Amino acid sequence: MLSRAIRPNRAIRGPVFQPNPVSSRRTGSSLRLQAQVADVSKGIDTDGCSLPAFIGNPNVQSEPSVVGPIGTPPYDSPGAAKLENVLANTVSFELQSGRDEFWRKVPYWADVTAKDFLSYRWSVANTVQGTVKLFKFLQTVVPEEVPVDKLGMQMQSRDEFIKDVLDGVAAATMAIRMTPYILSRINWLDPRHDPIARQFLPMKSIMLPDHPKLTLDSLHETADSPVKGLVHRYTDKALFLPTSVCPTYCMFCTRSYAVGADTNTVTKASLKPTRRRWEEAFAYIESRPELQDIVVSGGDSYYLQPEQLTLIGERLISLPNIKRFRFASKGLAVAPTRILDESDGWVNALIDISNKAKKAGKSMALHTHFNSPNEISWISSDASQKLFENGVMVRNQTVLLRGVNDDYETMSTLIRQLADNNITPYYVYQCDLVERVEHLRTPLQTILDLEAKIRGSIAGFMTPSFVVDLPGGGGKRLACSYQSYDRDTGVSTFVAPAVTGRDKADKVYEYYDPVDMLPEASRGVYKSSI
Repeated sequence: MLSRAIRPNRAIRGPVFQPNPVSSRRTGSSLRLQAQVADVSKGIDTDGCSLPAFIGNPNVQSEPSVVGPIGTPPYDSPGAAKLENVLANTVSFELQSGRDEFWRKVPYWADVTAKDFLSYRWSVANTVQGTVKLFKFLQTVVPEEVPVDKLGMQMQSRDEFIKDVLDGVAAATMAIRMTPYILSRINWLDPRHDPIARQFLPMKSIMLPDHPKLTLDSLHETADSPVKGLVHRYTDKALFLPTSVCPTYCMFCTRSYAVGADTNTVTKASLKPTRRRWEEAFAYIESRPELQDIVVSGGDSYYLQPEQLTLIGERLISLPNIKRFRFASKGLAVAPTRILDESDGWVNALIDISNKAKKAGKSMALHTHFNSPNEISWISSDASQKLFENGVMVRNQTVLLRGVNDDYETMSTLIRQLADNNITPYYVYQCDLVERVEHLRTPLQTILDLEAKIRGSIAGFMTPSFVVDLPGGGGKRLACSYQSYDRDTGVSTFVAPAVTGRDKADKVYEYYDPVDMLPEASRGVYKSSI
């Protein structure tokens, strides 16, 4: 909510930091943080910014039983940096190798060494989750004023911005969890327009009413689950969900019905990582000889312990009907330090399973999820190189999001940078019809236009498929394969001949453009339903 404290005709003071997704070297002189930072080292100062009533509600602060890698010891979060220390540090600090310690731009971690930041255990210990930690973090990093509009002609106070975020958390379907890595890639001088903040930090003032046709489980995964945590939709492929926890929660998660902690708006279906549930899934996979391909997701495979990763991988390799499997994880994009941390065993387990699969004549891959070039740094590049050198196939699945990557320059830059890091750009998804993300969805026409411009501009084997995961469980279809598309009503239709289970043969599936982007005359059709 914007209040009287928004002041018109004010320019942004000082340069705005943008993480450089291409080069890790500094250009020009070092920038200094153009903000007065609140000192919260002695506690949370709530003067001038009242906390919403939901703070303290265990439903929005608690996580499922697995909140971090099993066996990870607890760590105390370091105190927030004092104002004088923050102002004494330059925004751009370089390692001797010329690599930018970009996390030092964030006052919260201005004194954190590269050794600590590259430690995955440090990352887990300093992940911001829950409303109280989020409030404290935001009071530390958000300047006194932030731009409301992109030109900086209107400004919003720190307290107003924080209240907007906390109100957004109360309305969101996903709990808050953000790693230090992804938090440090945000431009905190202009967070309202940052493509990373837009994905993970809900702001109530920009949310739009949900489309009347959406459902919480829009892809009907639960209906297509013969056993709990296993989705069998395609003839030869199944989706195994061993856990429901992620290193960072996306606002637009298609699995918001199950992933993460309960919120004010959603009581999550339980997908705890129990051996009994896993064995039921394995038994089903083994009993269906037509199954050849398994996706291990969640949640996120990053939240499997190395021994659990090994157990699942070896079990799949041992099944004669399984020829291919992939572990799905956003970790490379939001917590790449785990790949580089020699003291952590997860990546070694992944590499070992990859090698064992090859010896068995089978294929294993890691599927990750980058949405913005700003998510890519020298750390994620080094992590990608490590996987490449060790023979791990990595593919990327991007979600098309309004204000994040829905223009040609951003999407083509992302695709090229993924290719440069030996990550195959596999899919670009149309955003699913999930709750509280209408402001992030785009019309189907956007993805059609992007594909038309991008295809032919980069090698075909590095050009992703632009797809719609059909509401109602029709599976993935090329966006350009629509049967009909009415731009006035925003309704597009698709068929999925290969998906025939649960009486889906010859079914026509519909996707709906966001209401606010329809022609003015068409919006009234939905007003009575919203």
